[in-house]
Amino acid sequence: MIYQFGLGVAIAFFLAAFNFPQLSPHLLSSLSPVYPDGFSGLALLLLRVSLGWLFILHGYPKITHLRQWAESLKTPVFLCFLSAASMLGGGIFLIIGFLTLLATLPILCSMIFAIYLHITGSKPFVAQDPYLIPQEQYQGALGQGEPPSWEKAFMYCVMLIAIAVLGPGAYSLDALIFGR
Repeated sequence: MIYQFGLGVAIAFFLAAFNFPQLSPHLLSSLSPVYPDGFSGLALLLLRVSLGWLFILHGYPKITHLRQWAESLKTPVFLCFLSAASMLGGGIFLIIGFLTLLATLPILCSMIFAIYLHITGSKPFVAQDPYLIPQEQYQGALGQGEPPSWEKAFMYCVMLIAIAVLGPGAYSLDALIFGR
């Protein structure tokens, strides 16, 4: 995440140096130079905080049980660390609305990779409802669970893209720092 952050800062200030105000440091915030307030701003705040909290809830157990998670995915620990750190750190940044675009991009990459893993593992887009599956057919380590699918990762991608494009809204640190 630190590399993406450094690269984003360098690109934003490089473009600002050539007097492209539409591509200036506000790119650290979103792809849009506008920070909507009112109902739209509140909707973006709700989306940002909810999504940020969900990624903290997903990232914390992954970072605390990193080796187990990496082994279950058969993925290098370093890549799993980058994914978990982007979820945890990006979730915090989404909640406060700070460097929002830079917070969404690494998480988006993690979710695209999750979709890839599900698709290559022949998981369906939408799993069959658990109550329709015979009880002995799908049992997780903690008992009956949710069947695997890539629907959730896809929806996270859609929400992250919306935040990246629309921006964090007026009720964010980005609006305070980069707003006009």
